Amino acid sequence: MTSSTSTDSWFQEAAAAQIRSERFQKTELLNGRAAMLGFVIGVMTEAITGHGIVSQITFGIFGAS
Repeated sequence: MTSSTSTDSWFQEAAAAQIRSERFQKTELLNGRAAMLGFVIGVMTEAITGHGIVSQITFGIFGAS
């Protein structure tokens, strides 16, 4: 019975590792897409307003115009 128990636990651990790996890949994909979207929005805002990305950030922090 110990061999089936050890085999079962091995399969459980392998399945858990695969699930963690898939979740990690999906999380990284989402983070990458969010970063690309933020960069595109920053570039579009720069094209519209004429202010660079750094000055866009300082507008929010310091409230300067």
